[in-house]
Amino acid sequence: MNILLVSSNTASSPYPVYPLGMSMIASAAHNAGHCVNVFDFMQAGQPFNALKHTLSVGKPDVVGISVRNIDNVNMMHEERYIDQVRDIVDCVRAHSAAKVVLGGPAFSILPQAIMRITEADYGVVGEGERVFVRLLKRGERGEWPPVGKVMYGNDRLGPEAIPSALYDEELMATYLESGSIASVQTKRGCPLHCVYCSYPALEGPYIRARDPEHVVQDIKDLKESHGANYLFFTDSVFNDDAGSFLDVLHRMKTRNVNIKWSAFFKPSGITPQNVDLMAETGLQAAELGSDAACNTTLKGQRKSFTWQDVVRANDIFREADIAAAHYFMFGGPGETKSTVLEGIENIKALSCSAAFVFMGIRILPDTELYDIALREKFLSEEDDLIQPAYYISPEVDRDWLEKTLTRAFKPIRHVLFPPDILDDKLQLLHKLGHSGSLWDLLGGGKPAQSGP
Repeated sequence: MNILLVSSNTASSPYPVYPLGMSMIASAAHNAGHCVNVFDFMQAGQPFNALKHTLSVGKPDVVGISVRNIDNVNMMHEERYIDQVRDIVDCVRAHSAAKVVLGGPAFSILPQAIMRITEADYGVVGEGERVFVRLLKRGERGEWPPVGKVMYGNDRLGPEAIPSALYDEELMATYLESGSIASVQTKRGCPLHCVYCSYPALEGPYIRARDPEHVVQDIKDLKESHGANYLFFTDSVFNDDAGSFLDVLHRMKTRNVNIKWSAFFKPSGITPQNVDLMAETGLQAAELGSDAACNTTLKGQRKSFTWQDVVRANDIFREADIAAAHYFMFGGPGETKSTVLEGIENIKALSCSAAFVFMGIRILPDTELYDIALREKFLSEEDDLIQPAYYISPEVDRDWLEKTLTRAFKPIRHVLFPPDILDDKLQLLHKLGHSGSLWDLLGGGKPAQSGP
């Protein structure tokens, strides 16, 4: 069958990342014998006109649409993305007879609501490689399921079955030319219990690590065949407690694979020894899911580490001259005026790093935060959560919180509140050909400075 896969994502904060999930579905469909083409809204000029042309020329039998984000999870400057997904479905309907299938992490979080809004033919929740290929096989036999059916990828892939992505040469070149970052996945699953997070529901509560040799081969291919010079490991947390990340790093070192890279880390378990190994293989910048700024609120978010772990990790990266950025959310369970003030002082004291500060926590289904919000009658079970809902502790007034965070962080160059305050500048640097995270310009290996 002739398949067109569309990445609907247009969110580029804090920087655009190659659509890896779509490329893994492309790999599965290609390996099953189908003809696969891809289309990316992030990189297409006049995207709807370009999509119409692609549909007209390619005449796909099936159009799969990857939905990465429901919204930008920033209550200070909200942006919704599902309306655009609906417009993409309408465009496909108007210019093609193809079946329309939705998937991706955002769709998997709110499948029924998104199906209702978009009126797509089918939806795939969870891992799509097997489910999507089965759907195509049924379609080849003329045995399509009833329109509106949502299919679930409950039989998660074993580590050996997680495919390498089918990186599209033209699309990858476009991303790299604009200073963006290539993507690689080393594992799926997350055994952590963060109160707000949907990763365990999406990928399962246990680690499924890919063969390090396959990961390193992906990196070599990106570097040698596509000219990538910077990549991001897309794992929910790179430094897993089981140590599979070390297997990847040791394999990179053994095979003399060195490339600039970044990843998302948890602050606990960071040691000088493993950071040295990371630096040897090319680590340039570390994104830390510190999330709360004092021990009380870390406990409220069910974090497995303390504020002392955050400081220790920050210091270790600083000593290794690795740029570090922390993400913090104020207003979560257990937040009070006292913890807000304590958290502000803690963040100010973090040296040589950037900090992105959010107010409120986006509530998602199948999370403990959702259950808390129901108990506190912050939500009702009738709320479908397409309209963003943010949890703020009942002990903290929203207006006071916003004014307090603004007053505290406005004069501090390396702390960003709201978190998207420098997006335009970062995107301009990417357009000028600079690659990577670029927020290391705020702090990184130099002493953090205050100023306008």
